[in-house]
Amino acid sequence: MRDTIAPLLDVAQLKTVFHTRSGAVHAVNSVSFSVAPGELVGVVGESGSGKSVTMMSLMNLLPRSAEIVGGEVLFQGRDVRAMNRAELLRLRGRDVGFVFQDPMTSLNPVFTVGRQITERLRKHMNMSRAEARVRAAELLSLVGISDAARRLQDYPHQFSGGMRQRVVIAIALACDPKLLIADEPTTALDVTIQAQIIALVRDLRQKLDMGIVWITHDLGVVAGIADRVIVMYAGQIVEQGPVRELFARPQHPYTRALLETLPSVTGARSERLRTIEGQPPSLGGAPDRCPFAPRCAHTFGRCLTENPQRIEVGGGHDVACWWDPQTGEMRHV
Repeated sequence: MRDTIAPLLDVAQLKTVFHTRSGAVHAVNSVSFSVAPGELVGVVGESGSGKSVTMMSLMNLLPRSAEIVGGEVLFQGRDVRAMNRAELLRLRGRDVGFVFQDPMTSLNPVFTVGRQITERLRKHMNMSRAEARVRAAELLSLVGISDAARRLQDYPHQFSGGMRQRVVIAIALACDPKLLIADEPTTALDVTIQAQIIALVRDLRQKLDMGIVWITHDLGVVAGIADRVIVMYAGQIVEQGPVRELFARPQHPYTRALLETLPSVTGARSERLRTIEGQPPSLGGAPDRCPFAPRCAHTFGRCLTENPQRIEVGGGHDVACWWDPQTGEMRHV
């Protein structure tokens, strides 16, 4: 059983604040989750829900205006927040790989693809120049780029969008990381390339037994690849559980609303897509009430005075909500 394996990544009560001229923005609020070796965890939510900031906080990849004000991040039992700069650089370069949203901003346009891959290999794997080039060609072949040895000499602009994303994945995988964090890796790609990238990541996960955090707004992608799903709203985890359990029995009104916005393959052509009414809340203050209450159709008085904590509802499935969808009444906790 995977839940008996020591977690690869263990996050507890993580809090991140941005300091702005208008005051503090509480972007990540008491986030707790774990990732086991070989597990793929999908993180979903609207834009601005805190998905990317949470993952950047894990390895302290934040701008100067941001500050981690609380919580614990353990990677294989090591306290990431206590690491010095050299230890962090090694962790990011060797043990944790990142795939960011836009491959063009992730790749340096003035250096060849080969140089950008071999630089990491020489720094973190102590390879010679010749060894690094051989390994770089192997990595490009691994991610499905043909004539890899020759293409090491090419620059990012000489690759298509899908190929550039494959190069970014190759760089992230260069040092055989134990954890891969993929932030919207298929955004802006056409559906054919999306399918190829998803199949590639699924195949590499099996080969390398990596833990993967896959950040996306696409519930359809998550349903097809994830073991477990985390639903975020207003910088908090409002629900998480095994993917089949969560899709079959969503407990939070926000999760249910997200699922209802998916287009039906059997619906009438004239049927309008559903939307979630209202706007996400301001994050200018620490949460002292349910952040979804203004947009929720199942609000109780307690929702306006107390922020619910996550409670177990069975089978590794938990939710932060006072409403019980089985009874339609408030939970007694």
